[in-house]
Amino acid sequence: MTDLSRYRPNVGVVLFHPDGRVWYGRRAGTPGPHNWQFPQGGVDDDEDYEAAARRELAEETGVTSVELLAKSEEWIAYAFPAGYGGSKQARGFEGQKQKWFAFRFTGDESEIDLEAHGDIEFDAWRWGSLAEAPALVVPFKRPAYETVVALFAPLVV
Repeated sequence: MTDLSRYRPNVGVVLFHPDGRVWYGRRAGTPGPHNWQFPQGGVDDDEDYEAAARRELAEETGVTSVELLAKSEEWIAYAFPAGYGGSKQARGFEGQKQKWFAFRFTGDESEIDLEAHGDIEFDAWRWGSLAEAPALVVPFKRPAYETVVALFAPLVV
């Protein structure tokens, strides 16, 4: 078992379209091919995990019209690769531990606004199948995404 005490608390969101597809964002300024992922982000001090997931979803996508479908009970973690660098690793974190949430989108696609929060996380978005997630994300996140896909696969209609 990995010691998660040096992993940054984080939330991840799988946004389900009513037809069962899921939302993918292409990371801004990140070359392909592994530059698509689900919304995710840090948890503020004393912030409830579901509240953090809703906040991150709104900040990164503009989406607020959602209903909760499911959530992970256990942490799903990934380590940063050697030489990764970045601000999180510079602050002493070895990786991220995440609570994942599945929400159903209940709004209109016009609600999706990648510039909703100033600094953009994603520069494009699309709907796709849940099963393709591990192949789209950077390789070091792949095992975490495989766990998320297995956890939320029963939600696919």
